[in-house]
Amino acid sequence: MPDSHDDDRADIPADGEPSRVLRAAELFGDRREVWIELDGVRYRLRITRRGKLILQK
Repeated sequence: MPDSHDDDRADIPADGEPSRVLRAAELFGDRREVWIELDGVRYRLRITRRGKLILQK
């Protein structure tokens, strides 16, 4: 059975640049976490104290 992530690279052109880049400040504003919904499932994306991103279901 094919992995649903097989097409992840389909959005990246041959030059290696993604078709869209969002800066963290655009997503987070003055907050440390945002919620992203995909196919009815919500995921929490947060910035840690060390400046890393963590995505949790």
